[in-house]
Amino acid sequence: MPPHPAEHAGEATPGGTFTPLRDQLAGAAAAFASGGLLPKLVDDVERAMAVELEIFPVCHHSPASALAMARRLRAKQPKVIYLELCEDLRPVLEELRNCKLPVALQAFATQLDGFPPGSGPLSVIAPITEASAEYQAISYALDTPGVELVLVDRSSDHVFQWEQARADARSGQTDVGIEIGDLRPRFAELEEHLLHHGKVRHWSEWWDQYVEQPLSGADYDTYRQVMVLIGSLFRRLRGPGGPPTDDEDRERYMWTRMREHLRDTGTDPADCLYVCGAFHAASPVMDEPYEITGRTATRWLYGLIPSSHSAIERQFGLAGGSVSIAAATWAKALRRGGVKPYRLSTKPPAATPAAPAKIKAAKAAATGGPANADMLTGFLASPPALDELDEAELLGWCVDLVRLARRNGYLASTADAIAVYETSILLAGMRNRVRPTPYDFQDAAVTCIEKDVVPGRRDVRRLCEILLGGDRFGQVGYHSLPPLAQDVFDRLEPLGLDLSKRTIHRALLDLNADPQLVPVSHLLWLLRRLLPADAARPIMGSRRLGERSHQESWDLALGRHQREIIELGYEAVTVEQVLEQRLRKSVSAPDATAARALEAVEDAILFLGGGRLAQELGARAVELLAAERTVDEAPDVLRRIRRLLAFYRSNEPALPEWCERFVTAGYAHYCTLLPTAFVADDTGLRQVAAMLGFLFTMENLALSLGCDRAQLELAVKQSHPESPAKVALLWAAQTQLGILDRQELRRRCDELLAHPLVVPTFPQYLSGFVQALDPVPSLGPFVVEVISKAFARLPDDVLLPWLPKLITTLRDQAGELLPVLIREAGRVFPGRLATLDQWTPPWHGQGTGPGAGAGSGAGLGAGPGALVGASGQGGAGSAGAHGVGGPAGAMAGVGGAMAAADGAMAGVGMAVPVPGPVNGLLAAHPATADAVAALLGAEAPASGWEQGLRGPGGGGDGTGLTIGAVNAESAGGAGAGGSPGSGAAAALVAEHPRTAEAVADLVGA
Repeated sequence: MPPHPAEHAGEATPGGTFTPLRDQLAGAAAAFASGGLLPKLVDDVERAMAVELEIFPVCHHSPASALAMARRLRAKQPKVIYLELCEDLRPVLEELRNCKLPVALQAFATQLDGFPPGSGPLSVIAPITEASAEYQAISYALDTPGVELVLVDRSSDHVFQWEQARADARSGQTDVGIEIGDLRPRFAELEEHLLHHGKVRHWSEWWDQYVEQPLSGADYDTYRQVMVLIGSLFRRLRGPGGPPTDDEDRERYMWTRMREHLRDTGTDPADCLYVCGAFHAASPVMDEPYEITGRTATRWLYGLIPSSHSAIERQFGLAGGSVSIAAATWAKALRRGGVKPYRLSTKPPAATPAAPAKIKAAKAAATGGPANADMLTGFLASPPALDELDEAELLGWCVDLVRLARRNGYLASTADAIAVYETSILLAGMRNRVRPTPYDFQDAAVTCIEKDVVPGRRDVRRLCEILLGGDRFGQVGYHSLPPLAQDVFDRLEPLGLDLSKRTIHRALLDLNADPQLVPVSHLLWLLRRLLPADAARPIMGSRRLGERSHQESWDLALGRHQREIIELGYEAVTVEQVLEQRLRKSVSAPDATAARALEAVEDAILFLGGGRLAQELGARAVELLAAERTVDEAPDVLRRIRRLLAFYRSNEPALPEWCERFVTAGYAHYCTLLPTAFVADDTGLRQVAAMLGFLFTMENLALSLGCDRAQLELAVKQSHPESPAKVALLWAAQTQLGILDRQELRRRCDELLAHPLVVPTFPQYLSGFVQALDPVPSLGPFVVEVISKAFARLPDDVLLPWLPKLITTLRDQAGELLPVLIREAGRVFPGRLATLDQWTPPWHGQGTGPGAGAGSGAGLGAGPGALVGASGQGGAGSAGAHGVGGPAGAMAGVGGAMAAADGAMAGVGMAVPVPGPVNGLLAAHPATADAVAALLGAEAPASGWEQGLRGPGGGGDGTGLTIGAVNAESAGGAGAGGSPGSGAAAALVAEHPRTAEAVADLVGA
């Protein structure tokens, strides 16, 4: 049985090696306080030095720790290295051979078993840089035959078990960073005190000045004792009243694992090296037993992800640029001290043990000299000496910075380089420093060069970071990537680009000329869907339902998003499987909605070919729609179901079963919620308009599938909104259903405009009419008329505050509203600027009072016979006579004539001959007119209707059109100049009013 590794870890004896230092510090403590803290620090150092198992204290990403580790490994050459790192990450370490540092070890879990629902995904990240003691230990152990590397810290599963046990106040923590050697004061007062008296800005600068630089050239014993002393200081100053931590439990866990390994393998503790944070080196619980619990059934996945200096700084709260400065310090120390660091080879070494003579000589060199000699006293009493190389290095920094600044637009010169050099030395002296540090150099550069700040230009502090090494980015090698990431890069090989680089690549794809690029295009669109937006950005080309690109252009930055691609590999083997799983998860989530399910159906069709998956997602969309109790996403539902129906109708012989179920369920669902939505204050106007749009546009399909139109009519009749905008929307719905005719609708709007108390709220009515353009597009001419009247008659103090809302509404819903509005406005308003001054609106002069009947000139859509609104008294259309040329004017003449015919039949008007080319056109093509009449179901008169068009004079210029006209001298009947055909046309229009309205809507009335 090997000796206990902590058998000499008892309390220090009064006559030990560190007695003089203890007495000196005890005297200082007695002079200032009576707590006895300083002697206890020395006791901790002596206890750590007395342990048979050699403890190597480190600090995270510390060049001094890395240098001391490299020296110690070459001197001692241990057979076993115990490393403070999650024990389940051990298999991943072999993959570091194919990586470019910095990278991070990652444990990732999404399928949780044993943790509270909703607490995932869980992730443990342990970054590694070359300038770190842990990398030196890993490289030595993996590349040296016969050396065993044992990770002794708690597993990733235990990390979150412990977090869950005491994380009621931190329930949102799902991503934990693991530091090997977290050495920092545990309470703000101490850190603030150190920063203030050290005349530094942040902790990284204090550590670099007072620990890193002095220890870079120190011997191993000095380094070890100083690090244990600092760790003991921070540990004891935390105090018993600090926040609860699991530091001591972690130490018990690690020491238990080491004792188990020593017992199982029979290894001599003298041949081992324990690498841990300095905070844990002076642990008082080394020999305490600890029962390690089992892991949960959670399935953990392991891998490597690329990291960077800036990512490490953000993850652990370090100052910006501190890791880059540490890397520069590491490189400088290697050049100056001649230390040969350990670096992993790309291939595992041959299994040949080292020569016994060399091992024996190395052990003799390692144990030479007095054991546990007091090196602290001399180190604490003497300041570090100034190195001559620092002056030359500072000069080089100044010159290189001026050159870099000029490249970035600064007007720097040699004088600025001299000023930076002198200011750096001045700042170091003011801060009681022996030599200028990189932080002094940064401050001096900002003071001397950055005299102003120019937007879009790199600041000088960033230039200093670039000069000192910059933000280095790691990269995971191809052979260390998960299968999914390898599959992605393999499938993108036809592009002929090195996508592992961090630069942005432009990829041009001619899919017609090179069909082999079609799968590449499909994969790029998949990556566009799964990765961040700038990872794969299309410059030309699109992917929507029913569309196919012939040429595409892409900006690819996959090298910058290697981590995201790697993490996709934790979910599935291919990107298609990842997307399928995510789509299923999105529609099964507790907050899933029908709109999200329809979006998933679209993605399934676009990226996965639809099929069975689309059917399942569509069925889930039907269930979600039926279960919804709000209509917040009704616009999104309407837009997506329209798009899907159009796609299936153009690409499939029949609609899928889920589409039919969705339409019928949606029809009944929205009919039920419509009365409540009209009166609910929390339901927006656009949502109600989308509900009406669904009901009206899907009505034919819903009725063919068995729905009852009475549902919609009852829902509209039961709706009693109070908001003016919703009232206007209800009027539009009533007009669409035939409950309210357009003449009555026009009369109501004119009354609102004429009422002085209602005028301030009239813009809200306009908002409702504008929203009605999507569900009731036939209302477009009327909306143009109402908006024109509002702009002409509303005062500025009412109109101007409403304009921004109108503009934002039209901008947000441009795809639905603007086409209808612009098309109708183009039909009504003159097409040439020269005719604008003489133009008269078609609705000008229309009567709206009780005496205004059908024969008084129905305007835009006023009655069954009105194709285009007519102005003037007696019902004659005057659009053609007021400058509206072309077909619009001609149709206006026909509309006026038909309105006059209606008035003549009612006995309340008199027809006036209408000039224009329409009569001549009809007389010249009687066969076409007969075909239209037959299509409408009218019977041609025996005497021929074309005689009525030519008139009594037989002319063909259209001046004798008197359809249904009453002779001025006749009290009734068909006048002397009448034609039998005119009565037939009027009777046809009167007999088929809905057909006439449809024709009027078709031609733009």
